[in-house]
Amino acid sequence: MTVFRRRFALAAAGAALVAALAFAGPAKADYPDRAVKIVVPFAAGGGVDLLARVIAAELQKVNGQPFVVENRGGAGGSIGIGAVVRAQPDGYTLLITSDAVVTNPAVYSPPPFDPTKDLAAITELGTTPNLITLKPDSPIRSLSQLITESKAQPEKYTYGSGAQGASPHLMVERLQKLGGFKLLHVPFPGAGPATQAVLAGTTDMNTGSYSSTRGQIASGQLRVLFHAGAKRLPDLPDVPTLEELGFPGFVAETFMAMFAPAGTDPAIIKKLSDQVIAILNKPEVRAGIEKTGLTVHAEGPAALTARVAKEVVIWREVVKEIGLKLN
Repeated sequence: MTVFRRRFALAAAGAALVAALAFAGPAKADYPDRAVKIVVPFAAGGGVDLLARVIAAELQKVNGQPFVVENRGGAGGSIGIGAVVRAQPDGYTLLITSDAVVTNPAVYSPPPFDPTKDLAAITELGTTPNLITLKPDSPIRSLSQLITESKAQPEKYTYGSGAQGASPHLMVERLQKLGGFKLLHVPFPGAGPATQAVLAGTTDMNTGSYSSTRGQIASGQLRVLFHAGAKRLPDLPDVPTLEELGFPGFVAETFMAMFAPAGTDPAIIKKLSDQVIAILNKPEVRAGIEKTGLTVHAEGPAALTARVAKEVVIWREVVKEIGLKLN
């Protein structure tokens, strides 16, 4: 190759690189330039779904593009989470989920995904204590009564959950192990259907998060037997915690968070994280969310990444303790 040809080739390559960089730069800056899908891995009507719709509506206002919630329930949340894991990491498929994202890998064999490798953390959204609810006229008046009767007649009572393998389900399974009693579990594809089942009398009680049932509790449609928060709730001052009922150190909360597929551009992750944190810090948005029973936590990707790594280990130990494995 002549000197002239080498120089021409180098100049052409340099021009192509500059053009590519110039093209890539505005693409990131202009994100999003079309509709964004937010997958909720549970049926509509539960706490995660309601929160996702608030976030989606606010993101749409900020970005001027549609943010559309898609409910993809099943397998305790694994179907919807798996769909996001397999999606293109371009920022146009996102996930808002409960802590099923950290419990399912411990519960299901083989693990359906690895949240520490398959997902990119955007930000935690909030936490809410897990609890047991039943109809006001239920004959079950206390946890001690439930334990006594269920020891005498195992599986006499049924309980529903909105996600098999999520923390509310694991809370009850661990409680049975520690208390030496047995209930019959009835799984549903989301907190909404599980709540409707107890209201209809299909199940005797329901386990879920406070935020997923606060409306029915506040209206008197459901009564709370106990909750697994660290302390009594201001809205429910007469409802005892599991610690108060003789289970020291037993705290079980649901956290909700936002993710993208692994490999999503860090600039997109940062933009979404900054926007969602700003949304959650708007006084009217925060007040509205916390009225649902969710305590807002929005600290960005690093904090959520650390929480996921920690929770994966915790729930693996809980699942080992209670001996639960699902296929």
